[in-house]
Amino acid sequence: MKSRFLLWPIYLLQFACAVFFISDILLGVIGVRAQPISWQTRELLEIGAALGLMLGLFLGAVALSRTNRRRQKVEAELRAASGAFMEILEERFADWQLTPAERDVALFVIKGLSTSEIAELRETSAGTVKAQTNAIYRKAEVSGRAQLLSLFVEELMGDGLVDRAAQPAASVA
Repeated sequence: MKSRFLLWPIYLLQFACAVFFISDILLGVIGVRAQPISWQTRELLEIGAALGLMLGLFLGAVALSRTNRRRQKVEAELRAASGAFMEILEERFADWQLTPAERDVALFVIKGLSTSEIAELRETSAGTVKAQTNAIYRKAEVSGRAQLLSLFVEELMGDGLVDRAAQPAASVA
């Protein structure tokens, strides 16, 4: 919020500088001059306008640099959260004692694939996938896809993911 507040004066300064140069050119082309100004005053105005544009360019580069740093930080946090999510999945799968095939099916279910899509990807029958999903639901003590997914959503919304994402950063420090 603070940076947005600071950018408005820069925008206004650049706008005023651009208006000066454009109006000066247009007035010269049209031939409208109410009263000529001294060349020293004119040069000072042009120098001021050029400095204003250069200041805007510099501050724009600073703002872009800050934005890039923020983006990189958010991307790093997202990577950490993604890794933490996979740790949560692996922990739950281990707790439920899922077989490797059930783990694959559970991942596909969590990703939102249909039974037929999972069967096609795994090159098995839809009946096999149904049997595996039922075994997963039984081991996880849920009644279906929605409840299975909600187990992970609840953990993500809690402190589990935040704590896990912070651990690598804390151990490095």
